[in-house]
Amino acid sequence: MRRMVTMAAVAAALLVPAGPLPVAEAGSVAAPVTAGRWTAHAATSFWTAERMASAVPLPPVTPAPPTPLEPLGPLKPLKPFDPLDLLEPLTPTPNPFAPPTSTPALTPAPTPVATEPPPPLTPSPTPTPATTTPPVPAPAPAPARPVVPRVPATTPGIGQDFDGVPVVGRMFLVKGGGAYFCTASVVASPGRNLVLSAAHCLLGSDTQQVAFVPRYTRAKPQPYGMFPVLRNADGHSKIWIDPRYRSQGVNRAAALDVAFAQVGPDAHGRRVQDVVGGNRLVTGAGYAHARVSLIGHPSSAARPRLCVNRTTKFTSSDARIPGSFLRINCTGYPGGTSGGPFLLRYDGRTGTGDVVGVIGGWNTGGDKADTSYSSYFGADIRKLYEKAVAGAKGR
Repeated sequence: MRRMVTMAAVAAALLVPAGPLPVAEAGSVAAPVTAGRWTAHAATSFWTAERMASAVPLPPVTPAPPTPLEPLGPLKPLKPFDPLDLLEPLTPTPNPFAPPTSTPALTPAPTPVATEPPPPLTPSPTPTPATTTPPVPAPAPAPARPVVPRVPATTPGIGQDFDGVPVVGRMFLVKGGGAYFCTASVVASPGRNLVLSAAHCLLGSDTQQVAFVPRYTRAKPQPYGMFPVLRNADGHSKIWIDPRYRSQGVNRAAALDVAFAQVGPDAHGRRVQDVVGGNRLVTGAGYAHARVSLIGHPSSAARPRLCVNRTTKFTSSDARIPGSFLRINCTGYPGGTSGGPFLLRYDGRTGTGDVVGVIGGWNTGGDKADTSYSSYFGADIRKLYEKAVAGAKGR
């Protein structure tokens, strides 16, 4: 799982320059989080510039035990499956950006359903027509909102460091006493308070002190402020992950490696989408796209990374990791880039695009830094988004 970090880096994460982590001493198990308020002021005090700079990508996630199979005749030990033979590298084909279009967003479900037993996973979804529900209204321009930075020209398939875009940033969190991060992005919603990342980044009840920092760089660690992921009455972060991903694990349910999180306002009381905008969530758009912008925050890099290339459909031949995924060849996307958005039709004027994937899925994003994957955004992801929208209302 190349999206994760080595145990040596995990040990380094425990030695935080800003002092010991309040939730646990280095190397110990994090203490339970109380139901106290986790506000922007609390998050800013905790996530100092030094602590953010010391954070590392998450360690490998242990896959859930496989579901027992019904025997056909006498029971025999199951033989291990052969490793996946990777497909031949794609030949990048440049294609100019399509003109900005208004792509519809999703309509929230009336109420979330969280108590029903999870249905069986359908690993290989069939693309359906893209969602055509009315788009979320565009935010009114905020007087203090900075101009969207210009995105540099790119060579297809070649990643390069750049100064970032406001709608994408780092998601910082504490787990097991260490400071970690993944990549996340704002997704347009009626509450203007949702961010999107990979489920394997936010999995586990010990995920604590979670905060989103748009357009993080080491030189300017909080150019648009900090937005804490809110907690529920039990003190757990308000994160929506398909229950099958939790029960079946990162491999068996790799096709569901998507998470939504509700963030609170910044220290000035502003909602995240009002400050930086939001990408439009598009589902049912298929796998093959001529030009996709991929943005992520690589491990120890001081700035985020940008690459543009085409995507293709990849169907796993490894029965341990079933499903079909988006696949893109882009150089230099190691640990830390998990959760980074796959963007269609990026508009330099608004700094937003249509998000059709996030780095994750097959092997939690891939086993090589130069090829990335995403779970397919189909009906399951739409339903998860609708649950998040309904759960984040009125806050």
